[in-house]
Amino acid sequence: MSVVFSACNQKPAEESRQDDFNFLVEQFADLKIMRYKVPEFENLTLKQKELVYYLSQAALAGRDILFDQNYKYNLAVRRTLENIVEHYPGDRESEDFRNFMVYTKRVWFSNGIHHHYSKDKFFPAVSREYFEKLIRETAGGSFPMREGQSPDEFISEIMPVIFDPAVAPKAVSQEAGKDLLLNSACNFYEGVTEKEAEEFYKKLKSDAVKQGADTLLSFGLNSKLVKRDGVVTEEVYRLGGLYSKAIEKIVFWLQKAAGVAENDLQKAVIESLIRYYETGDLKVWDEYNVLWVQDLDSHIDFVNGFIENYGDPLGLKATWESVVNFKDLEATKRAQLISENAQWFEDHSPVEARFRKKEVKGVSAKVITAAQLGGDCYPATPIGINLPNADWIRKEHGSKSVTIENITYAYDQASLGNGMIEEFAGSDEEIALAKAYGSLASNLHTDLHECLGHGSGQLLPGTVGDELKNYGSPLEEARADLFALYYIADPKLMELGLYDNEGVYKAEYNSYIRNGLMTQLTRIEPGKTIEQAHMRCRQLIAAWSYELGKESNVIEKVVKENKTYVKVNDHPALRKIFGEMLAEIQRIKSEGDYEAGRNLIEKYAVQVDQELHREVLERFSKLNIAPYGGFINPVFVPVTENGKIVDVKVEYPDNYTGQMMDYSKNQSFLPTYN
Repeated sequence: MSVVFSACNQKPAEESRQDDFNFLVEQFADLKIMRYKVPEFENLTLKQKELVYYLSQAALAGRDILFDQNYKYNLAVRRTLENIVEHYPGDRESEDFRNFMVYTKRVWFSNGIHHHYSKDKFFPAVSREYFEKLIRETAGGSFPMREGQSPDEFISEIMPVIFDPAVAPKAVSQEAGKDLLLNSACNFYEGVTEKEAEEFYKKLKSDAVKQGADTLLSFGLNSKLVKRDGVVTEEVYRLGGLYSKAIEKIVFWLQKAAGVAENDLQKAVIESLIRYYETGDLKVWDEYNVLWVQDLDSHIDFVNGFIENYGDPLGLKATWESVVNFKDLEATKRAQLISENAQWFEDHSPVEARFRKKEVKGVSAKVITAAQLGGDCYPATPIGINLPNADWIRKEHGSKSVTIENITYAYDQASLGNGMIEEFAGSDEEIALAKAYGSLASNLHTDLHECLGHGSGQLLPGTVGDELKNYGSPLEEARADLFALYYIADPKLMELGLYDNEGVYKAEYNSYIRNGLMTQLTRIEPGKTIEQAHMRCRQLIAAWSYELGKESNVIEKVVKENKTYVKVNDHPALRKIFGEMLAEIQRIKSEGDYEAGRNLIEKYAVQVDQELHREVLERFSKLNIAPYGGFINPVFVPVTENGKIVDVKVEYPDNYTGQMMDYSKNQSFLPTYN
């Protein structure tokens, strides 16, 4: 509930921003691979460089965890593919082998066999017979066979996983009316129905209240729920527990990081996270988050742990992720201006007074330079983060919000001149606004979404925060987006000097509505509905605002030369609509109104206009643009003399396959079958 993902290729870059660095590396299927720079790294102190290096190693050590969380056979599939990549002796120039490599790259990108965004299973563009031939003719290395398993038995087990559309068709199912767990392939539950899981955690919460707990823990966040011999129980991620071998490596590097921490508080933060990994105790997780929120002075910062719950259809369990970063001091001034005025924004919010915080605490914001991405933030990464997720910590201790500027810059540079804005914007005026102000508008939207949006508002007494169930994530993202959309047009931003032309907010409104109603459909396969939380959020806002403003023609659909465009006719009126929508979604969250939340999502956010979808896909295909993007990580190389680190250099590899194979060889610690 706390990240903003880039609507790749939807935000036009300023034409004047040019960079000789080769950002775009390669493109295949619906994906493009980019690189990002780490500016100012060379200006860090040796101790800070060493800290970044250790934290970056911890960020890579948990990669296997995410693969296994996404689906129980993902590690087996990945290791099968990699053994072929490394040892297959046959023709590597054939069309079949090239198609095999595309499938392999997609598995790497998605951290498994399900699309990273749609969560649909994807398939190799080769025959089952050819794939079996690759396995049988690869004599070197080893395949991930179970103990005592013959090659024929291994092939019989792995082939349906890869080729059978009836086996694990969805990683995360959000289809209303069906058991969300039994219809999802994600590996957070085993043998447990949706009802059994809900009853299990309802009892845990009830028992906690009876024992006098002041706050409810994030039950289920760091565990797999299984039914063994008819008994439902948790397998906790910790040392000595589930994923122990990978967690050992994470802890090893965190211990080294603690030894070069910038200050005592940062050291305490790292040591608290180590204790959490050692114990799996959610109370320690909360203690860590409180300390982490308080650490505002450190130049180097990081995210590491089981954090986001988008991968769980019930929104309880978290995937593993990591981001290592340091402050972009100049750009942070923009975010700090916003966070310093958090109380003003809260007090002037269009939501009911009882849903506003009387005292906004600890809202900190900064713009960061990402140094390393890991787990669920790699290769695809958010462009903004707001943590921690626990509402009670936000209310009592505040939150940290970041915008990842070097990532948004890389997206901009890689998309220069791709023709997207010219194809889908309905007028020269729209195009001009987008090119002049689109990049700044996008960054301001992210700042507002992360710095204030997620941390705004409050739950009513008796509401614990998980009442919205599977609709919680898209509604929370819509709440934060609406906060950003409402306030980006407020004169307060001009008063603060954040921009000096109304074209900024108009460019953002144009872009958001165009994306929500049309261009994000480039990410959906024909005939499919929308299931991903951020996409549901964007269509909910765009479609709902279109309907609310229909009578006065606030947003108009225009057809010119057989092409559909959406046009915002009245930007101030649209802002008023955004305020009305924000008030209602805040009410839904504050009261835990599941029925109202479900009705909004199902009415506006799920279904796709199939005729418009066909048109959008046809127009988009002519541009030869990949709708999704991800990154190759930079590599931090320690320079040693007499066994002591004397410097750390940063290198920028440009071989995606090489980085993936290197990670699987040197950053892979879990057994194939957990």
